[in-house]
Amino acid sequence: MRARASGAAVIAAAILLAACGATKVSMRPAARSFTPDDYDDIYGHWTRSEDEFAFGRLEDILHVTATFESWEFRWAYVVRYAADYSLRTEERTRLLRSTLADAQERHRFFVTMIGNRYRESDLTDERSAWRVLLVDEDGRQVRPIEVTRIRRPGAAERVYFPSITVHRQAFRIAFPTQHPDGTPVIAPDDDHVVLRFTGAEGRVDLRWEMDSAASADAPLALD
Repeated sequence: MRARASGAAVIAAAILLAACGATKVSMRPAARSFTPDDYDDIYGHWTRSEDEFAFGRLEDILHVTATFESWEFRWAYVVRYAADYSLRTEERTRLLRSTLADAQERHRFFVTMIGNRYRESDLTDERSAWRVLLVDEDGRQVRPIEVTRIRRPGAAERVYFPSITVHRQAFRIAFPTQHPDGTPVIAPDDDHVVLRFTGAEGRVDLRWEMDSAASADAPLALD
């Protein structure tokens, strides 16, 4: 049996990365060589957490954790999932090809959050206090094309996304990978990208610093 880091430890590591200057990440669609035990590190690289506090009212406004389900993250996820569920090689290959194809069409985020008013923290509710945007380094904003609330996270979601708690709401949020004019929402040479939660009560920006120098030196190749 493989030893796994506890959910609390993984969350703590993700928060520490955010506080100390998170590791730069690459959006390049290169082949990866991961083992199942690499998942926790990759999860930490692609997860950000922030809070909004109203000093005037001395109360918490919003706590948010988001995992960017990038090309690299998806590869590590499939390797871990396939090992945990003893998938055959052809099943793993089919799952990987499917999710990587989707990565070229959608920028997906797994989000957990808690606000001071539960209903207003429901991003699928028209009365939500928060608007979600994906913002590039030039300030160009994109609205999500899918927001799905996960009312009862399953076992896999609870294990692979340890920011899930009984107090937080969980969502899957998707953005297009291209603007209507055909330009990429996140260009290969962008310096960073921000997932923004904004409203009358405040703003939380989750920021991923990009390693624009990283190269896609290998094509998609699966064993």
